[in-house]
Amino acid sequence: KCAHLRLACETEPKPYYTSKLWWCGITLLGLGEVGNVTAYGFAPVALVAPLGCVSVIGSAFISVLFLKKTVRAADILGGTLTVTGTYLLVTFAPSVPQELTARRVQNYLVSWPFLVYLILEIIIFCILLYFYKRKAVKHIVVLLMMVALLASLTVIAVKAVASMITLSVKGKMQLTYPVFYIMIVLMATSCAFQVKFLNQAMHLYEVTAVVPINFVFFTTSAIISGVIFYREFQSAALLSVFMFLFGCLLSFLGVFVIARNKKEEHLQIPFIDCGHIPGQKLTGKIQPDSHSSCYGTLNNEDGSVKSQS
Repeated sequence: KCAHLRLACETEPKPYYTSKLWWCGITLLGLGEVGNVTAYGFAPVALVAPLGCVSVIGSAFISVLFLKKTVRAADILGGTLTVTGTYLLVTFAPSVPQELTARRVQNYLVSWPFLVYLILEIIIFCILLYFYKRKAVKHIVVLLMMVALLASLTVIAVKAVASMITLSVKGKMQLTYPVFYIMIVLMATSCAFQVKFLNQAMHLYEVTAVVPINFVFFTTSAIISGVIFYREFQSAALLSVFMFLFGCLLSFLGVFVIARNKKEEHLQIPFIDCGHIPGQKLTGKIQPDSHSSCYGTLNNEDGSVKSQS
């Protein structure tokens, strides 16, 4: 974002991919995602997925330093709620010390709870896809529900791949099993379709609406998939489950508070000097406005509208 703003202020804007600052940001983003994927190999899905709220807090406060944003009361309140929720998540997260081998993943894939869950997910996804394709229903909930359903499969595959790679590095080779490559294909395919529907949602709706709703849907689907596929919370106490869900609720609320009423910043479109347009006065100015019905027109002194090429 900082690189895009700097390039926009230059007299001769260059493509963003020529900026060293932009490449630095992309590199850091990539390293963060590698760390995020690696975390699935060491911790339960129900813990790793909700901790994505940390990125929302980070972006809200780091923008104060690099983008010169002002700290709002909503940012402080939302950050406090999210930090409290994060503390509860870490404290009451399920502790399931299991060695996720390729054979165990194979057994999970053919277990009846997962098969029932998969069938229900496919049916719901097909219904949503029917409304999306045939009925042209592109409501934000429909789009992000499809993203969340795909994300649950992505999370399952990512954890399996990360765990098998971790065991292989430790000396217990798991990469020779076909299920490893099946999970890689599932991960890549589900990610690709997630990008498609998430990009559609970003195109049609404000980022401030997409980010919190997508975070809630994604986290919920990830926790459900972790509970069903990896059998997390299987031996957890009722109080631990309640406090964990309460921590999730606080994190969701904090993300919504931070994103609430935060408007997108757009670069100001400069006025056009009418002195360079034949038949107009040097003092005349027009303001291009793509949202106006008279975009590209000038008001004459008699009130009529004159079209300009």
